[in-house]
Amino acid sequence: MTKRGIKDVAQRAGVAVGTVSRVLNEHPSVNADVRARVKAVIAELGYRPDPFARSMRSKVSRLIGIVIPDLTNPFFAELVQCAERAAADHSHNVIFMSSFDDAVKEADRLAQLAGRKVDGIIIVPCNSPHSIKAPKGLPLITVDRLLADHPGVAADNRGGARIAVDYLAKLGHRRIACIAGPAGSRPAEDRLQGYLDVMTTLPQGRAKIEPLFVNAAFDYESGRAAGAFLLARPRDERPTAIFASSDQQAIGCLRAANDLGIPIPAGLSVVGFDGIPLSNLITPRLTTIVQPMAQIAEAAISSLLGRRDMPEVGKPDLFQCELAIRESSAAPLLEPTAVAAR
Repeated sequence: MTKRGIKDVAQRAGVAVGTVSRVLNEHPSVNADVRARVKAVIAELGYRPDPFARSMRSKVSRLIGIVIPDLTNPFFAELVQCAERAAADHSHNVIFMSSFDDAVKEADRLAQLAGRKVDGIIIVPCNSPHSIKAPKGLPLITVDRLLADHPGVAADNRGGARIAVDYLAKLGHRRIACIAGPAGSRPAEDRLQGYLDVMTTLPQGRAKIEPLFVNAAFDYESGRAAGAFLLARPRDERPTAIFASSDQQAIGCLRAANDLGIPIPAGLSVVGFDGIPLSNLITPRLTTIVQPMAQIAEAAISSLLGRRDMPEVGKPDLFQCELAIRESSAAPLLEPTAVAAR
């Protein structure tokens, strides 16, 4: 089959080549009837423009680069999916790469994307202390793990954590522990601070309320180990509720409770953070703080493409989280120690 070109489309549609080009680029100057006729011919001939040639001519690749630390993390996988949908709404595609949470690999990925002539880059920086050098002339925006010297968009992690811990406190829990994220992680630090915000303002009663937290990576096994550590305390000191800084940690914590024979939620309430799809599929279904991933991705894409104002450096755009109440949380049992703590 002979490959059809843009000139063939123009000839069949009875328009100039420039008109076909404007239709392909969604230029508003093309009459609606002409646009429909050209698109019908494109479909009839099966014409597919060469994206590289188009980018060379227009200086616009219609590609957005995304760098994430770990594709096996369901949170980052969902971020990529939401960004791909948002990019498609703006007639763009995405190229995503993993830095494997390594600063050297991260710099390499940024250089590769610059070589692909992407129109902008979304990056979730790796956790190690380092600086990011944006490729010259390319807009770059950070997501989730915010940096002070780059524009960024993220969930309101501190506010979301406050919602979670306040919910547990209103259920009647006072011995509320926290599985914090890894040290040095901006989301982890913000979520831990949200936990402390609530714990330090709870009425003390006759039994003084002490915050109890342990740092752990955001993955399942780390959550399981942290949960086992917290639940190994004597029964009258054991937390009746645990706020985990990620859904993966929370799911690992549920397994630790199961291993110790602690029923959920009768013996322990668990609340996670992120709202990954798996949180609504496990048994019991996990109560969690849901991040507005679609809104965050749309904001990042629109900022890169100039469809909304780029956030100011040092003043990231934060999006409100929501609490999804499910089966892993309930009021605590009325034990003597718990009553005294109130």
